[in-house]
Amino acid sequence: MLSYLYGPGRRNEHVNPHLVAGFRLPMALEPGLDVRGDRDFRHLVGVLTSPLDTLRHTPLTSPIWQCSVRAAPADRRLSDDEWADIAEEVMHQTRFAPRGDDEACRWIAVRHADDHIHLVAVLAREDGRNPNVHRDYFKVADACHIVEKRYELTPTASADRTAAPRPTRAETELAHRKNWPEPPRATLRRHVATAAAGAENEGDFFTALEHAGVLVKMRHSARTPEEITGYAVALPHHNNKENQPVWFSGKKLAPNLTLPKLRERWSAPHENNRFDRRPFGGVELTYEERSAAYQQAARATATATWQMRHIQDPAVRADVAAATSDVLHVTAALTGNRELARAADFYDRAAREPYGGQPPLTPYGTNLRRAARALALSGIRGQRGNRPSLAGVLAHLVVQLVALIEAIAEYRQLQQRAAQAAAARKAAAQLSRLSRPTPRPPSPTLPRTPPNYTAEQNAARLAATAFPVPLSDQLAGSPYRPSAPTPSHPSLHRRRSPSR
Repeated sequence: MLSYLYGPGRRNEHVNPHLVAGFRLPMALEPGLDVRGDRDFRHLVGVLTSPLDTLRHTPLTSPIWQCSVRAAPADRRLSDDEWADIAEEVMHQTRFAPRGDDEACRWIAVRHADDHIHLVAVLAREDGRNPNVHRDYFKVADACHIVEKRYELTPTASADRTAAPRPTRAETELAHRKNWPEPPRATLRRHVATAAAGAENEGDFFTALEHAGVLVKMRHSARTPEEITGYAVALPHHNNKENQPVWFSGKKLAPNLTLPKLRERWSAPHENNRFDRRPFGGVELTYEERSAAYQQAARATATATWQMRHIQDPAVRADVAAATSDVLHVTAALTGNRELARAADFYDRAAREPYGGQPPLTPYGTNLRRAARALALSGIRGQRGNRPSLAGVLAHLVVQLVALIEAIAEYRQLQQRAAQAAAARKAAAQLSRLSRPTPRPPSPTLPRTPPNYTAEQNAARLAATAFPVPLSDQLAGSPYRPSAPTPSHPSLHRRRSPSR
C-alpha cells in the first residue's frame, strides 16, 4: 500500500507524494531514501504496526484501514495544512484517533495529488484494545460534511443507502478482459428490474428472467422446504474458477430487488385490462393494440407528471417516483436501445426510498405500473417479421418521461436528497439528448408510402425518419434478449435448488 501511495501511480499521475498529517509530526514519519534512491518504508511500517504486537485481543480480520478523501473538481486547491485538518477530523469522527486520546490508533495521511489524500490507520489501539469499526463509512461522511462547511467546499449527498451496490474492482477488470460491455452485476440488475416491472406476480417474474436468458436459483426455507424465501441470478457466460455460475442475490443487485420487497409490490390488487387477461407469451397483438399500449403509457406518464407537481402527499410522490423506474426499464428493454438502458440505470437511485424503505402502494403509482406491464406484454406478443414502426408513439412516450423525471428531480431536491436529485437530472438529460432529432443529409426522394398504411401508421413512419436510428431499428428485435451475446449452456439454463 505504501509503495503505491509513494509510487508514480498507474499512469504517472502521482506528483510529489508526502505526508501531510499523522499520529506524530509528519517530518518525523516521512520515509527516507535507501542507497538506491528508492523510498525506505521499514521505519514507518515498524512504527505504525508496533501496537499489533501488544494487542490484548485477536487482531481484526483486516487490521489496516484505508480511506481516500477527494475534493470536488470545482473546489479550490487546498493547502497541506487544510488537508491535515481534514485528515484529523476524519480520524476524530471515526473515533480511530479522537482528539486528546494519547492511546488511540496510529495513522498517517499521504498527499500525492492536488485534489485528494489517502488515510491509512492500523486498527490496534496503543492501550491494547481493538477500535470500533462499526459504521465507519457513515462516520467518514459526517466528517466530510463538517469540513465542507468549514472550508466552503462542494457539499456531498448524505448517505441514505439508496445507491445500488457497485461492481467490485475484480468484476470491472474481468469485464474489461473479456470485452463485455459492462460487469455482470449491472446487466443482471437491469434484467431483474425489467422482469419485475413487467410481471404481475412471482411466476411472471421468474418466467421473464428465463426469457431474458438469465439463470435462476431459488432459496427455500429450512423449516418449510416448499416455501421460497429468496432467489439468485447469474449469467450463463459468467463462471468462477470451478466453472460454476457466479450468483447474485437480489440484495446484491439493489435494495428494492429482494424477493420480499418485490412481493410487496405484487400484493396490491390490479385491475384487469385487455393486455393482462392473456397468459404470458399468448396471442400476438396487432399493430393497433401495441400502439395503444405506448399511447396508454404516454398518457399515464403525463398524468403522473401533473400528480408529482400538484399532489402534496409524500406517499403519492414516493410511489410515483418508484413506478417511473418500471416504465423506463420496460421501454429500454422493448427497444433494445443501450442509451435508453443507460437512462434507466441513471434513474434507479432516484426511485428508491432511503434506508431500504418501501413506499406504500397508491392508485397513482399502480396506474404507471399497469402501463409498464401493458408495454411489456405488447413487446412479448408483438408481431414478428415486417411490421410498421412504433417510433412515433415511442418518441412521444420518451418526451413525457423527460417531463416526469424532471418533476421528480425537483421533488428530490426539495427533500434535500442531493444524490437522488442528481440521479434523476442525469437520466432526464440522457433522455433529452436521445429524443432530439438526429440531423440527416437531405434525401432526394422520400420512400413511397405503402398503399395499405393508415394515416396513423404513416405518421409513425415519418417520425421514425427523424428519431434516432437505434430506437427505430431495434424495435423489431427481441425485447428480452441479454445485453451481450452469451454462449449456449443448456445444462445451466434453469436451476431450482436451495442455495448453498
